[in-house]
Amino acid sequence: MAEKDMTEKTLESYNDVFADIINVLFFGGKEVVKEEELEQAVMRSIYKTDGKLREQERDTAKYWRKHNIRISLFGLENETEPESDMPIRVFGYDGASYRDQLFYVKGEDGKYRKNNNPRYPVATAVLYFGTTHWNKPTTIYGCVEDNLNDDMKPFVNDFKINLFEIAFLTEEQTKMFKSDFRIVADYFVQIRKNKDYIPTDTQMKHVKEILQLMSVLTQDNRFEEAANVIEEGDEPKNMCEVLDKVEQRGKKIGEEIGKKIGKEIGEEIGREIGEMSRAKKAAINMKMKGYSTKEISEIVEVDIDIINSWFSEIVLI
Repeated sequence: MAEKDMTEKTLESYNDVFADIINVLFFGGKEVVKEEELEQAVMRSIYKTDGKLREQERDTAKYWRKHNIRISLFGLENETEPESDMPIRVFGYDGASYRDQLFYVKGEDGKYRKNNNPRYPVATAVLYFGTTHWNKPTTIYGCVEDNLNDDMKPFVNDFKINLFEIAFLTEEQTKMFKSDFRIVADYFVQIRKNKDYIPTDTQMKHVKEILQLMSVLTQDNRFEEAANVIEEGDEPKNMCEVLDKVEQRGKKIGEEIGKKIGKEIGEEIGREIGEMSRAKKAAINMKMKGYSTKEISEIVEVDIDIINSWFSEIVLI
């Protein structure tokens, strides 16, 4: 999970990608949030349980500012499998973000007072990359339903996650993405529909980052291989070029392996021929000294039929 989280943050931490995801999933493709209005948020928060301080961390979070005023906080959480406690986790993240708005400031008199900055809303999107529908709770009620009776329900506030099943986006929604996330969404939609992926010529901006993310989310080593061989100034422009590079590298590796195997086989055959030649000479010498064919076969460890064929050559000569 640590590797997965780190890689996801690498792509989604780019403002153009982050803004694109929010604009498509929250605002139907309208450019409501601009990348220059985003600012990296603190993703860690501390809470206390069992008398100990513990830490929780979002995958990615950014403040949305306008005219130097913080007007919202957006969070992204990535999941490749349904998570039973996801509503509770997101509730904890969002609650911590609201609690952070109540920080105290030190006045000129040295006393701490609650800040009077305007409070801002917090919204988190859960990006689910599975190719089957999410089958776990999407609300707090769903998480606690076994112990939630009708008498208690009016006093328990519910909370619903903003779940987006990336593989089930429509073609129209996929085309709304303007950043590299369009390639990610298109991949999962194709895999879900066709069980196969045909790359497009959609141009990539953050080449290594998108390949690393795709490798982790898909467990397809081709993307990792492509990321590892990319050299500065030689980046592929789209997924067609990515897979072409992987194929070319595969052929080169295959040729190198073939040469190595061929050399090893050749050396092994050479050793076997040399050993057989020495055995043949020894057999002929023993034959001249009166050893029986059976005795010779046992000594040189060669089949009697082969030894007889050697002796027949002597007669022919």
